[in-house]
Amino acid sequence: MTAFRTLDDADLAGKRVLVRVDLNVPMADGKVSDDTRIRAVAPTINEIADKGGRVILLAHFGRPKGQPNDAMSLKHIVRAVGAVIGRPVAFAVDCIDADAEAAVAGMRDGDVLLLENTRFHAGEEKNDEAFATALAKLGDLYVNDAFSAAHRAHGSTEGIARKLPAYAGRSMQRELEALESALGKPERPVVAVIGGAKVSSKIDVLENLSSKVDALVIGGGMANTFLLAKGVAVGKSLAEPDLVETARRIMAAADKSGCAIVLPVDVVVASEFKAGAASRTVDANAVPDDQMILDIGPKSIATVNGWIDKAKTLVWNGPLGAFEVPPFDTATVAAAKHAAERTRTAGLNSVAGGGETVSALHLAGTSDDFSFVSTAGGAFLEWLEGKPLPGVDVLRQG
Repeated sequence: MTAFRTLDDADLAGKRVLVRVDLNVPMADGKVSDDTRIRAVAPTINEIADKGGRVILLAHFGRPKGQPNDAMSLKHIVRAVGAVIGRPVAFAVDCIDADAEAAVAGMRDGDVLLLENTRFHAGEEKNDEAFATALAKLGDLYVNDAFSAAHRAHGSTEGIARKLPAYAGRSMQRELEALESALGKPERPVVAVIGGAKVSSKIDVLENLSSKVDALVIGGGMANTFLLAKGVAVGKSLAEPDLVETARRIMAAADKSGCAIVLPVDVVVASEFKAGAASRTVDANAVPDDQMILDIGPKSIATVNGWIDKAKTLVWNGPLGAFEVPPFDTATVAAAKHAAERTRTAGLNSVAGGGETVSALHLAGTSDDFSFVSTAGGAFLEWLEGKPLPGVDVLRQG
């Protein structure tokens, strides 16, 4: 982690420490229904408080579009944060100006204060200079522990970090270390499993990875477009015929860089997409005109697992089939379990991320067995695309 400043580099005692966290958590009946994101930042909050820092939490909640909105107030999150970190958490009714300044002024070493939703101000998403300055006025140091918001150049993620000494929190640090080990300086061979419904949503991912990994396993609906590009008929399957040339370009680039493109050789087809639908396995080049591909078949699963066996590093984003509806979750679950087993027994460095991917790994019961599972959606995807992340770049040393 020499490229980024971390809490190890910060003098925290007696300092006002502005900490950007992700508290954009799901709610049900007025209560937090999943505290995963709060638990992720708890170590950073507690470490700063234990070292005598005054912890001032910055976060957004929902999309209020620059206007106060009671339903999106962080006051609804305060109790859950306190319960997770095991400390009292005070609340300020604004994140800048007099109310915030008064709340910060009343803090003692080790206290924790949550400021109101940063997105109640239009200057947040505009990365407005005056807004970032008003935030920075409240602290002596800035810590970003919200990788999931690091792809946004907002006032609380990028602007403020240019005005105060800035550091990565422990959750951010773990994320950056995992990503560096997966694509920055990975152990080879590197295998990427990229699935999902459409090529159009992951063109940049596929183009970036085709020059960086040793094998690119393409699954989900997007594999159908690649089959079309190879002249294989896919019946009624989800596909994007207008992206056939794009798929051919990606395959040609992969071939030039020595990256193997792994496509299904057999598939599970059905006449309709619903739970328990009658299905059968056919060769990938023998899909009936009135059927649709909803999963990959056993030969293809064996091929994917074979590549996982060869890999020292595995990057995973997206399912291999329509995993939300059984029995079309078979391939995704089987490959996830195999990757988890290789991680446990063979030292595979397995890094996964993205909303659908996290859900699929939970379904397979393998989330805890991967080396690292990122809960960041857009930020993880943009990292796979090779794009700069403003909230990360501003933390770099030098």
